[in-house]
Order: sequence, then structure tokens, then C-alpha cells
Amino acid sequence: MNAEGFIPPHGNYRELLSYQKAEVVYDITFRFCNKFLAKGDRTIDQMIQAARSGKQNILEGSQASGTSKETEIKLAGVARASLEEVLKDYEDYLRVRDHKQWDKDTKEARYVRRLGSKPNLTYESFREFVETLPPEVIANIAICLINQANYLLDQQKRRLEQDFLNEGGLRERMTRARLQVRKHEQP
Repeated sequence: MNAEGFIPPHGNYRELLSYQKAEVVYDITFRFCNKFLAKGDRTIDQMIQAARSGKQNILEGSQASGTSKETEIKLAGVARASLEEVLKDYEDYLRVRDHKQWDKDTKEARYVRRLGSKPNLTYESFREFVETLPPEVIANIAICLINQANYLLDQQKRRLEQDFLNEGGLRERMTRARLQVRKHEQP
């Protein structure tokens, strides 16, 4: 048995780029909804809760990863689905108001992608834009960040799958650890 035991290090969600982006998406969405959507509009709660769910499920999956790879994989999937939901809300916002959604190769989208690729990403990187630009620009910024977060979650799920195939789950690690202890106890 290794020095760490059979429960691997886990819970370091703040280091995950998917979590960092999802947190920025939540912060932008909270401000966007409260500033640009009409009070009483059910979309406000829906968008904020979907953005929150994206962030929180990454956190929860990371915390559960030490004892349940299955839960971690499922929650990464839930986070991905929640972010996809808020993505569609932003796209709907633009479409029904006859605003243009940026193509991924526009200079604006490329700028947001570059800004979103910086290490230790926080809302502060986007505060000036969110607090000064029109809603269609902010919606497009959010769409770019959600697409980045979703891409990262897709990669994360593939990696979790490979890790499970290579290392197994908690029961397999527990059995290996117990067999190793028994082996050392024998004369």
C-alpha cells in the first residue's frame, strides 16, 4: 500500500480550469440577469440556478472523487448539462432580440478566448466589460466562456474514464490495499 492509503488526494476543485471558468460564468450570469432581465422573469432564476449548478457540481464531484469515481463522473456530466442549459438561455436572449451571436472566429470571440485562457481566471478579468458594455456583448462573452468550460468538462470526463479504467474504483483500491497488508503480515 502506498503512503497515501487507498483514498487518493481529492477535492482540489479550485485548481480545475473547468471550475474557474464555471465560477466566472456564474458571476457574469448573476449580474447579467439582475441587470438586463425584467424583474419577475422566471428566466432569471433559471439562468442563475443553471450557472450555479454548473459550478457546484464540479466542486461536489471533486470532493466525492476520493471515494466515488462514479459520482465524480456523473457530477461532471451534470455540470456539463447545466452549463449547456445556460448557454442556450444566452443564445435565446440574443436570438429573440435580433442580436448577433459571435462566430467563434471573430476577433471578439478570439479575444475572449485568449482572456479566458489566462491562469487563475476570476471574474475580475471580465468586470470592466460586464459593467460597461451592452447586454449583447456580455451575452456573447458568457457564451465564449461557457463553450470553453464545456470543452474542458468534456476533456475532464474522458480523463476520468481513463483513470477509472487504469486504476479502478474505491472497492478495487481497498481490496488491493488489504491484500498488500496481508502479504506483509505473513511470515
